Amino acid sequence: MIHSHELSFFWEIVKQGSLSAAARELGVTPAAVSKRLAKIEESLGVPLVRRTTRRLSLTDEGELFLTHARRILTELEEMEQQVAQNRLAPKGLLRVNAPLGFGRTYITPIVSRFVKRYPEVEVQLQLTDHPLSLVDDTFEIGIRFGEIPDARLIARRIAPNRRLVCAAPSYLKTHGMPKVPHDLVHHNCIVLRQNESAYGLWRFSKGKKTETVKVRGTLSSNDGEVALSWVLAGHGLMLRAEWDIAKYVRTGRLVILLEDYVTEPADIFAVYAERQGRSPRVRAFTDFLVNSFAQSAGKSQAPELKW
Repeated sequence: MIHSHELSFFWEIVKQGSLSAAARELGVTPAAVSKRLAKIEESLGVPLVRRTTRRLSLTDEGELFLTHARRILTELEEMEQQVAQNRLAPKGLLRVNAPLGFGRTYITPIVSRFVKRYPEVEVQLQLTDHPLSLVDDTFEIGIRFGEIPDARLIARRIAPNRRLVCAAPSYLKTHGMPKVPHDLVHHNCIVLRQNESAYGLWRFSKGKKTETVKVRGTLSSNDGEVALSWVLAGHGLMLRAEWDIAKYVRTGRLVILLEDYVTEPADIFAVYAERQGRSPRVRAFTDFLVNSFAQSAGKSQAPELKW
C-alpha cells in the first residue's frame, strides 16, 4: 500500500528534477533517495522514472502516478485545513447581501442574535433591490430567492418558499375572482420591475401543463413593499412570496388565488463562493440561518401558510 509520505517523497523528487537535488533538499544521501524510490517502484511493479546522469524523466506510469499524487496530497491538505478550522471560533468581517424587504424583516433580527453569540464577528449587511456579486469578493454571503443562475456559487437552502397570487377582499368584491391563470389578463395586476428580468410574465403549472400569462396593470414598482401596500389597499392582484404575505393572509387582509397552480420556485438560499465555504464565520452564519428558520417553524411562527 502506498502511503501519503511516499507520495510527498515522489512529488519532491519531481520538483527537484534529479535524485541528487532531492537528496540535498531532504537532507539524505543520493543513495538513500534512490533506494527509497526503488522500493516504491517495486511495490507498484512498474518503473516510475528514467534515471540519467543529469536529470530524471517520468515514464508513462510515472506521469499517471504523479497526477494522482498531486490530487491526493491537495485533498489531504484541504481536509487538514477544514478540520483545523472547525476548532477555530468564527471571527473577522462578514459581508452579507440580502433583498431589501426580506432582509429588513427577517435577516436583520437574525444578524442581531448572531453577533451576540459570536461577538468576534463583525457583520456588514447590505440590503439592495438587485443581487450584488459574490464572485469578485465584495460579499461572502448572499441571500437569494429561487434558482441560482451562477454555477460558480454554492447554494444552501435556508427555508422553503412559494410565490402566490393574492388580492385584498375589497378588490375581489368589485372585480371578481380569477378561476384560471388566463383570467388574469382581465384584472389589474401590480407588477414588480426587479432583477432585470422580464417583468409582468407570470408562469403557472398544473400537472404537465405550463402556462405563461403576460399581465398588465396601472401600477408597478421596483420595491416589493410599495407594491404590496397597493394590493392591501385594494388596487389589484399581485404575485408575491409567501414569506411576505403570510401574516396578511392569516388576518384576512389578503386572499390567496389560483391555489391549484404552481408558480416558479422561490425557495430561499444562502449562497457563497466555494472557497468561502471553508471560512468558519461563513459556515457559522449559514448554520445559524438554517437553524433560526427551522426553530421559527418549530414554534409555529414560520410564515409558511397552513390551509
